[in-house]
Amino acid sequence: MTITAATSTATAPPPALREARIPPDGLYEGPRTLTRLPDGWTERPYQRFGVVPLAATLGAEIQGVDLSRPLEPALREELNRALLEWKVLFFRAQHLTPAQQRAFARHWGPLETNPLLAAGSSDEVARFDKSDGAAVTFENVWHTDVTFRERPALGAVLQLREVPPFGGDTMWADMAAAYDNLPSEVREAIEGATAVHDFIPGFARFYGPERLAPFQEMFPPVEHPVVRIHPETGRRTLFVNTSFTTRITGLEREESDRLLSLLCRQAHVPEYQVRFRWQPGDVAFWDNRATQHYAVGDYAPHRRIAERVAIEGDRPF
Repeated sequence: MTITAATSTATAPPPALREARIPPDGLYEGPRTLTRLPDGWTERPYQRFGVVPLAATLGAEIQGVDLSRPLEPALREELNRALLEWKVLFFRAQHLTPAQQRAFARHWGPLETNPLLAAGSSDEVARFDKSDGAAVTFENVWHTDVTFRERPALGAVLQLREVPPFGGDTMWADMAAAYDNLPSEVREAIEGATAVHDFIPGFARFYGPERLAPFQEMFPPVEHPVVRIHPETGRRTLFVNTSFTTRITGLEREESDRLLSLLCRQAHVPEYQVRFRWQPGDVAFWDNRATQHYAVGDYAPHRRIAERVAIEGDRPF
């Protein structure tokens, strides 16, 4: 069976796109505006745990919470506020069982399954077991999880079960900060634009056509807004990524590729990032609606074992 990526019929480009000044490498020099909270957001102290910031706009270590225990409603509410404010939360030395990891994630909604990934103790747990010579790595690319779904994941809970002696970090990028720092003419150009997302580009470097073909009916290409409005904070975020976004709707291929290159490159800016050095039993919980992430594959010949559960999301708007 032949696998084909999504295509779209070219119509009129978004206003001002052709006049937008896009540098050759897609990045802009100069100072960055690093705003962590949405306009009008009232910041309040946390009462039930400590928060240690790890970067300017995203990433905080949460201290004093045992994730193996059921969450009381007040604690769940405060953790959700921390997730919205920091976008990625880190919990040290939790050592959760798969059942405890699933139970924690379910406080935010039903769990997602992904048949394209190797399952762990259940279909809801994706297991990433990488040692030297493994063919499938799922590393070294900035991406937002499963944007090829009509309803991409709300978030994910990842635990490292075995950590290499060096390397194997994970990085996250704040896509609200990435949007904020685009020139005004680019923000104007992409307002109201949509893009096609397809699972094939993201998985083709790991699987052959015979492995991917059966999933084309299950995961047909979908369109999402280029600029997503976060359903809880109301903040605008860039919602395109290298792995799954194939083209901007209504643009000729060359123009679409040029714009997508610019937008996807924004995740590469260090000021929008946090980098986490894992220890065994550590847990990360991230907002998939507001971030991209990147697993660093720099630890060969050592082994790295991670397990992840993902929370079902809603349709981006």
